[in-house]
Amino acid sequence: MILRRSHPNDKLIVVSREITVQNELGLHARPAAEFVRVANSFRAEITLIKGEQRFSASILIDVLRANLDRGASAMLEARGADAEAAITRLEKLLVEFRDRKED
Repeated sequence: MILRRSHPNDKLIVVSREITVQNELGLHARPAAEFVRVANSFRAEITLIKGEQRFSASILIDVLRANLDRGASAMLEARGADAEAAITRLEKLLVEFRDRKED
């Protein structure tokens, strides 16, 4: 976890972790929609970083454009007071996707 001060009286928390998509079909439409729903439940600004590209984790089309197939790696970055909780929950969700049987 990286802690940065944006103002003497405020703390801007920035958390980033590398993720790997492990479920069989990757982060396709249905899990991507759930990923976005969970990302939007936090106040932190959450970004997927793949190579040089940055994608908003709170916008479905951005998550789909990240093209996260099985085995793909990306950096998940959150900025805000609940950044740690956001990253932890989204990582857990990716594990749940891996363990889920596809319909």
